[in-house]
Amino acid sequence: MGRSRYKIVDPKQPHFITCTVLHWIPVFTRPATVDIVLDSLRFLMGEGLKVYAYVILENHLHLLVQSEQLDVICEGLNLIRLRS
Repeated sequence: MGRSRYKIVDPKQPHFITCTVLHWIPVFTRPATVDIVLDSLRFLMGEGLKVYAYVILENHLHLLVQSEQLDVICEGLNLIRLRS
């Protein structure tokens, strides 16, 4: 279940986002998996996402990002989680 208590109140401001892996499985130890994340970020940057900083750890990642459509992007991340 998503953490509905966290809301995007001002999409024009940068937001700190943490994405975790179910059961904290270390999936980001494989370079191919990290490449998928980086390719996705590059695509989203082309769609208007501003990425100020990121760090990819073995079982989660942190992003400092900004977009007027950040709420839509975050909902998309939740859909990915629900389908996997």
